[in-house]
Amino acid sequence: MATAPALPATAAGVPGSMGDVRRSNTALVLGAVAKAPAGVHPSRAQLATATGLTKASVSSLVLDLLDAGLLREAGQSQQGRGRPGVGLELNPARGVLGMEINVDYIAAGLVDLSGNLLVHEVREQDNRSAGTGPVLAALAGLAGTVRAAAGEHGVEVLGGGLAVPGLVDPAAARILTAPNLGWANVTLEPGAVLPGAPLGVSLFNEANAAALAEVRHRPKEGSDFLFVSGEVGVGGGLVIGSELFTGPEGHAGEVGHVVVEPDGTGCSCGGTGCLETVAGQDAILAAAGIAADTRTRSASMALLVQALQAGEPAALAAVNRAGRYLGVALASTMRVVNIGSVVLGGHFAVLDPWLRAPLLASLGRYAPGRFSPEQVTLSVVGESGALLGAAGSVVRSLIDAPHLLQS
Repeated sequence: MATAPALPATAAGVPGSMGDVRRSNTALVLGAVAKAPAGVHPSRAQLATATGLTKASVSSLVLDLLDAGLLREAGQSQQGRGRPGVGLELNPARGVLGMEINVDYIAAGLVDLSGNLLVHEVREQDNRSAGTGPVLAALAGLAGTVRAAAGEHGVEVLGGGLAVPGLVDPAAARILTAPNLGWANVTLEPGAVLPGAPLGVSLFNEANAAALAEVRHRPKEGSDFLFVSGEVGVGGGLVIGSELFTGPEGHAGEVGHVVVEPDGTGCSCGGTGCLETVAGQDAILAAAGIAADTRTRSASMALLVQALQAGEPAALAAVNRAGRYLGVALASTMRVVNIGSVVLGGHFAVLDPWLRAPLLASLGRYAPGRFSPEQVTLSVVGESGALLGAAGSVVRSLIDAPHLLQS
């Protein structure tokens, strides 16, 4: 398929115009480079074969992508018996910032266009006692530090993704409710965290972002699973066919607010007996007799692990209870969505040596025959999952619409 020169700007947005065709073909070429296996640098001729476009069209589109800084020539690419062509790769000198606001920390990381995490900074702080202004100001400072490090690596930051533990309206940059932060119906200015970035900053739910990172980094056969994020709250991300399923309003997967103890304690969401009231980080620490409010997140979890290793009854009972009720919630959830694989992240992954037995016993009791131990796995991305997923989503959006950076 041959392409034609782009139409003037006044016609570029007309459906079916030559401008639309060129934008679509540009995304096709960039996507083909992005899908190449690590270490493989396709040539223009190979891209023409892969996309079905003419060699002349591919050469023209590649020139645009080189000018936009999204591609880089990377040595020679062998093409069988013929002369080797010039290989192409996603430009490692371009990247995005993944950022996260959680209840007891903020984080920022530099991710290149190939999804590699180059810099990662975490700052522990209690965000429950602060409004959105101070928290965003602190995050802006941390993002500035990472952006400076990006400059030292020779990487230009194109934009960012921000993950928060709550229900969000990304189009309006609005947090509908983040009960563990005490935020509700708050409109943010995420671009202020990363001023001057051409793509701005997009907003994501923390568990959904982490689930997307699992899709990107875990084995290909893991295309259907429920990701469960263990933080102060408990979040969930539902993946079907390697795609995140969020439901009509974007809020599917909230496993942390499945009721597991109808006569239990009140939850920050306003309900009673939700999973996070027994399996959230603060709930487990309190039941184990560890005062989370007087220590940092990492120190509190370290004390809990030490108590478990020492066989302290209160700690063992707290984790056993959390695992049992996590099994109740998962058995109910997985019967509804008919997916038999679970990925555990956050403190659930850290506590797996003690959590797994009660969790599997609970699943065996409440969903007999539905789960095998191999179907309950641990996160492959760890604590960086949310920011990796947020950054990766921005990169994917750019690959789908590279014209956003083209003049």
